[in-house]
Amino acid sequence: MTPRPLILKLGSRGSPLARVQADTVAQAIAAASSGEVSVEIVTFTTKGDQLTSERLTHAGGKGLFTREIDDALDAGHVDLAVHSLKDVPTALPAGQIFIAFPKREDAREGFVSEVAATLDDLSEGATVGTASLRREAQTRYLRPDLNIVTFRGNVATRLQKLRDGQAHATYLALAGLNRLGLADTAHPIALDDMLPAAAQGILGLVVRETMAEELQAILRTLSDEKAAAAAIAERAFLAGLDGNCRTPIAAHLFREEDGWRLEGEVLKPDGSDRWRVSGTAPLFASDAELAALGEALAASLRRDVGDALPAFGTAP
Repeated sequence: MTPRPLILKLGSRGSPLARVQADTVAQAIAAASSGEVSVEIVTFTTKGDQLTSERLTHAGGKGLFTREIDDALDAGHVDLAVHSLKDVPTALPAGQIFIAFPKREDAREGFVSEVAATLDDLSEGATVGTASLRREAQTRYLRPDLNIVTFRGNVATRLQKLRDGQAHATYLALAGLNRLGLADTAHPIALDDMLPAAAQGILGLVVRETMAEELQAILRTLSDEKAAAAAIAERAFLAGLDGNCRTPIAAHLFREEDGWRLEGEVLKPDGSDRWRVSGTAPLFASDAELAALGEALAASLRRDVGDALPAFGTAP
């Protein structure tokens, strides 16, 4: 008799994008286990999903899109959580670990507009819709003349708001658009022109520390070296700045011929000032060295900013 495959319960948000991401991971697990592991997807509506107009900063910040799944993982209702890593707090709940970071999707921002191809092309006083404090601050820094309105909701909701004339332009992460088959919807913005959120485009796979080692071994095969390096360095930078949704922070790890280059920035919420830092690490840097790079750049930025941002206080 052929043995039945082991069933692994995967926890995910229920949005169309989250389901696509969960399905992709489920297929990868089935392939990596040669069919010995079957995945059942369990979806959740998080507090973040329930917000239709309020900013994340007013509702609790990071963790709003993960908490219900975190609790289900703790309780054993699911065996694996799949998160958009940019939504995950810098510290996981006790007893949970990252087991893999699959290949990163395009980390760039997408500029979406029916009247302009770039931010520079917008007319003076045009309206841009976004609920991201980072994107708002970056927009105000680049184009202080523009009007900003709050856009919340999933990809389809924000695109509809744009079609309804609630704004002349908005931003959507290219990672999500690519996964949804909507790559032609947006104009890519160069990473050097607009740094994305730390870990944008990366999925984080989280399990309990007590998961069976043979299952952990299968899941580890899903990890991508470049994505893992970026996750470690960018999240260390974020953690070093006590990163949350109340401070506009951006970071990206670039892989170059001779090593890694981490770029990071923080802005005043009103976009009136911006601080950028950059540092490098050797191509074969260890996880500890990549984390140290992020931490060192965060400390350097804290010294540069000093008391200019209340969130940082006096620099150490």
